[in-house]
Amino acid sequence: MSMSSAGPSHQILKHVHGSIGSSRWLMGSLAMLFLVISACEPVGAPTPIGALPSERQLDWHKLQYYAFIHFGPNTFTDVEWGQGSEDPQVFNPTEFDARQWARVIKAAGMEGVIITAKHHDGFALWPSAFSTHTVRESAWKEGQGDVLRELADACEEFGLKLGVYLSPWDRNHPKYGTDEYNNVFKSMLTEVLTGYGDIFEVWFDGANGEGPDGRKQEYDFPGFAAVVREHQPNAVIFSDAGPDIRWVGNERGYAAETNWSTLNVSEFFPGIGGVNDQLQHGHEDGEAWLPTEVNTSIRPGWFYHADQDDKVKSLDRLIDNWYSSVGRNGNFLLNIPVDARGLIHENDEERLLELKAYLDEAFAENLAPAGNLVATHTRSFRFLESFVVDDDLDTYWASKDDALEASLGVEFNSPTAVNTILLQEYIPLGQRVTGFVVRVLQGDEWTEVASGTTIGNRRIVRWPTVEADAISVELKGKAALTIANLELYKVPER
Repeated sequence: MSMSSAGPSHQILKHVHGSIGSSRWLMGSLAMLFLVISACEPVGAPTPIGALPSERQLDWHKLQYYAFIHFGPNTFTDVEWGQGSEDPQVFNPTEFDARQWARVIKAAGMEGVIITAKHHDGFALWPSAFSTHTVRESAWKEGQGDVLRELADACEEFGLKLGVYLSPWDRNHPKYGTDEYNNVFKSMLTEVLTGYGDIFEVWFDGANGEGPDGRKQEYDFPGFAAVVREHQPNAVIFSDAGPDIRWVGNERGYAAETNWSTLNVSEFFPGIGGVNDQLQHGHEDGEAWLPTEVNTSIRPGWFYHADQDDKVKSLDRLIDNWYSSVGRNGNFLLNIPVDARGLIHENDEERLLELKAYLDEAFAENLAPAGNLVATHTRSFRFLESFVVDDDLDTYWASKDDALEASLGVEFNSPTAVNTILLQEYIPLGQRVTGFVVRVLQGDEWTEVASGTTIGNRRIVRWPTVEADAISVELKGKAALTIANLELYKVPER
């Protein structure tokens, strides 16, 4: 990236407005003059560029952080992938409490939960009419229980969104590997999508192995997606190839620093497997809008194992995962393995609440609105720099069409300790920023403290704390630039 150290933001902050701390009267007069001139020259919004998000994708982008729950016979047999031949009686969480799950998830600051309603072993956590390997055949509640029902009710009570994971692979169902099975799976999917209220996400695992008769199945993923669209049109569908959101390409909880929300989706398919560099980065001019969901587990395993009670990820690791997902144009899906009692374990709860306490402290005070916002190449009065601090993502600053490099700045009233910036593009018009540099002004000297490539829906960048008189962000893009939100913080350094 080549951006001059004496870039346009320095000119607007220092030369146009005079020295830092110059007359507010002069700045107000200049702003009024700009408004008068702009009013005579109405300018429309920038032209959309490339693939664009749908309404359901835009709703998903408003989320940040939610829970994954792996729970089923594996919880009791101490394995990650069940064989499908387990006696369903083994499933018997004697202290099961979905309200405890919801209470912990809500207290942790999460916005929803996705549960493994059916994993590869074929065991259904609801009493499906299309399987004989379900909670109905288990010892739990003498076969009268329904995990999805209790979780849906708890989510409604605690104000959480509910999502479902259904693996098409079924190591138990006798129809698996035949032409009939896809219809069986669609029927089970329909039960879940019509019996438990609003579903915000449907998570399709692409794993495809042998069934009980040694056969493999050719999955009808377009047909599966059609069922979702029919019954839950607002739900996003996850897989390695979408069609709404994509896997990040690893299970470590890290998105790439360069992360495009667009992907040449025709090159991918559910179950592609392995660490995938292209899924981690996306494609700059990808044919479809397919942003990343970043998943990892709070423990080494996805299902609960008692010998991992002392292996819960450290707070520092979870903080790093959070910044590397939410802060890198993705959403963070953190798995919490419910234990054999049917509860979120105390060690997991403790760590989740520690992360919540850190985030509350880190993002308690946005420093940007208290400063004076300035910018170069502002498009018109309809797209002022002040819109980046108005708490409304539907308003935004935009540059002129011929300005593929422009700058935003925040001038503080007095030296201010700062070490973190949050940036958001106006993504309904597409993702367009290809690079940025953050500089701080101390006295008369500008110093680069951070740089990056993509922004997209959300980018958070940290640096060692400095006392700054002003902050400037120099932006490069492939079309007129848009920024809907700019926030500045002094987060705890760890």
